[in-house]
Amino acid sequence: MSKARFKSLLLFGPPGVGKGTQGKILSTVPGLFHLSTGDVFRSLDVGSVDGQEVSKTISRGELVPDDLTIRIWRKGLDGLIAMSRYKPHEDILVLDGIPRSVPQAELLKEHIDVLGIVYLECSAENAMITRIKRRAIKENRADDANEEVIRRRYEIYHNESAPVLDCYSKDLISRVDAMGSPAEVLQQILAYVIPIQNAHFHGEDG
Repeated sequence: MSKARFKSLLLFGPPGVGKGTQGKILSTVPGLFHLSTGDVFRSLDVGSVDGQEVSKTISRGELVPDDLTIRIWRKGLDGLIAMSRYKPHEDILVLDGIPRSVPQAELLKEHIDVLGIVYLECSAENAMITRIKRRAIKENRADDANEEVIRRRYEIYHNESAPVLDCYSKDLISRVDAMGSPAEVLQQILAYVIPIQNAHFHGEDG
């Protein structure tokens, strides 16, 4: 298999800021392919060894071990390529939910070429927690319904995920206020993503 790295955009930010929502919208744009690591995890067979470990870890609000995360993510990505749903030579990969730790960012270096990072910021943590609980009811996501688990996920985000940004050049990072309406947030994201996509299509990224 080719060791060529996949051209990628990262959607980054704490739980509940709308990474998945914005990723789904971006996936409707030709030339952008959204891959949610959470969706990859939720699609695992819960009877499998990997599925059981992922389910137990997520239910505690903790991070899935780095090596396992990268292995499951890459397997899911290869499956999408095999089905021609994701076409690496045509699409920029929009990643949501990975990397979530500094070791994951290091492991991903051999797989992806990061063209830009959309950092969805939120200063109102309690508002985000309320949003996550509402989403849990709407989408029947049991891992998001328990406030104690949600707060544990925030604690882990601050301790393990937030330092990921230091792994990348500040020039790659665009800060977006996640508390605006979905349309406002999308507008800010597109203002950043359009030039990157244009450069990609015109070969200016090398």
